[in-house]
Amino acid sequence: MKVSEIRKLKDEEITAKVIESKKELLNLRIKNATGALDKPSKIKELKKDVARMLTVLKERENSTGGNE
Repeated sequence: MKVSEIRKLKDEEITAKVIESKKELLNLRIKNATGALDKPSKIKELKKDVARMLTVLKERENSTGGNE
């Protein structure tokens, strides 16, 4: 998922996607441990997507609740 796509979403939608992605990441890690994972690169990709989403949320938090 690109940053431009993430920025179009509302905070609640991003938070829901982060939770969903973390669950999927857990499942991928379990599959990887058992040797049933076809594309191990999917783990790296998903971790980066979660980081992007969290970064956008943090940027929004900092811009709205700035210097107090």
